[in-house]
Amino acid sequence: MPPSLQSLIIPTLLLLILTASAVSCSSLPPEDGIRVVSAEKRVDLTGSIVKVYLTLKVENAPGASDVSRVLLAFTPAEVKQLAILKATRAEGKRKKKTYVPVSVEASDLDTTTPNGAHLYSVLLGAPLKPGEATTLEVLYVLTHSLEPFPAEISQSESQLVYFRDSAVLLSPYHVLEQITYIKTPSNRIESFTRVDPTSRAGTEVKYGTYKDQAPNSYLPILVHYENNRPFAVVEELVRKVEISHWGNVQITEHYKLKHGGARHKGVFSRLEYQSRPSISGASSFKNLLARLPPRVHSVYYRDEIGNISTSHLRTGSQKSELEIEPRYPLFGGWHCTFTIGYGLPLQDFLFESDDGRRYINLTFGCPLLDTVVDDLTIKVVLPEGSKNPQPVVPFVTEKHLETSYSYLDVVGRTTVVLKKKNVVGEHNVPFQVYYEFNPIFMLAEPLMLISAALLFFVACIAYLHMDLSIGKSS
Repeated sequence: MPPSLQSLIIPTLLLLILTASAVSCSSLPPEDGIRVVSAEKRVDLTGSIVKVYLTLKVENAPGASDVSRVLLAFTPAEVKQLAILKATRAEGKRKKKTYVPVSVEASDLDTTTPNGAHLYSVLLGAPLKPGEATTLEVLYVLTHSLEPFPAEISQSESQLVYFRDSAVLLSPYHVLEQITYIKTPSNRIESFTRVDPTSRAGTEVKYGTYKDQAPNSYLPILVHYENNRPFAVVEELVRKVEISHWGNVQITEHYKLKHGGARHKGVFSRLEYQSRPSISGASSFKNLLARLPPRVHSVYYRDEIGNISTSHLRTGSQKSELEIEPRYPLFGGWHCTFTIGYGLPLQDFLFESDDGRRYINLTFGCPLLDTVVDDLTIKVVLPEGSKNPQPVVPFVTEKHLETSYSYLDVVGRTTVVLKKKNVVGEHNVPFQVYYEFNPIFMLAEPLMLISAALLFFVACIAYLHMDLSIGKSS
C-alpha cells in the first residue's frame, strides 16, 4: 500500500525543524545562558548624524557559567558607518545606581553569525553570575547613513531623506521584550514602514512592543522624512599644533568642507535667497559654530582670497565660541576651503608627570559642532630637542613620527602625527603627548641670535678699519 501524503509530510517537517534548530544553535555565542529581558532602542534622526541609544537588561540563566561579556550585533552597512560605540553598566540599586563605563571591542565570532552580521563584545568587568541580571546603556553613532531622496533638489525645495533600520533589535540572544522609538526633526514624515504594532505621535514613530524575538531576528523598515538640518561634512581636516616653551601654543586648522545632502540643481538666485530665507534654500547653511578652548587669542579666519570678516568671537572663562560664515551659502554638493588659526597660553596645556617627563594635554576631534570629519590629521610639533614622544589617545588611531623645520631650527622638531577617519563630536575628548625635554635647548635660539648679532658687529668694525683704497705705486 503506497504511503499517504500525511505520512510523507510529517517526517519532512520534522527534518526541517531539526535542521533550523541546528543552524540556530551553531550561530549562538558561547554565552548561551544570556538572554535580553528587555530592550529599548531610541534612534535620534534630528540631525545629519544618527545617534542610537540602547538600554538592555540582560540576565544570565540559572545553572549557566559566569559571563564576562555581552555581545552586540551590527549589519555590515552599520559597521561601515559606525563612528563610535560606547557602553556603561549600571551598578547599585534605585537612587544609589551609578553607571560605570565598560570597554567595547570587536569580537572574534564574526564568522559564526548569519547574514554577515558583525559582533562587538561589551566587557562587563565583574562577571555576571548565574541567575543575576544587569543593565547596559549603549550609545553608537552612524555617519553617512541618511540617503537623500530625491537625490537632487532645486533651491526652493525641502530636503527629504531615507533612513533604513530594523523594527526589532538585531541580537544573537533571545529578546523577551523590545520597543523602538525613532525621532525625526519635523512633523513632515512622508512614509514609514508598518510592522504591527506601529504608531506615530508628532515627530516620533514607535515600533513595538515586540515579545519573544528569536536570536538574529531582523525586520527591515524605512522612514522617509524631511530633514533640512546642515549636512556639514569635513572631507579633510589638518590641524597643526606648534608648542613653544616660551609660553605659547599655536594651532592652525585647514578645512575642506562640503554640503553632504541632496545635490543642488538649477540656477542659484541670490535675490530669491535673500528675499525668502525661510523658504528658499531651506536645506542650505551659511554659518558654522566652532567651540574653542578658553583664553584663546590671535584668532584669524581666511581662505585662498584672504581674510574673511564675517565671523564673531565670544570668549569666556569656560569656553570660547567662533561663529564663521563662508563667502557664500553652501547647497548640496557645494564645497569650500578655509583656514582657522589661534593661539593659546602654554600654562593651560603643558604639565609635568611624576617621572619627570612633560606632556601636552589637548582635545581630539573637530571644534566645529554637528559635523562629520571623513579624514582627520593632527600634527603635534614638539620643541626642538624633544625626545621619545609617546601619544596617549583613548581610541585607535594611526600614529607615526616626522620632522618639521621652522625658523632658526638646526636639527628639526619632532612631530607626532595622528590620523583617524569618520570622526564625530563624541571624539572631542582629551589626549596627551608625553616627551622628554632638556631645558638647555631653550637657549639654542637666543644663542644663535646673539652669535649672529656679534658676527654682524664684528664684520662692521672690521669693514670700518680696513683701507680698501687703491694707492699709487712708489
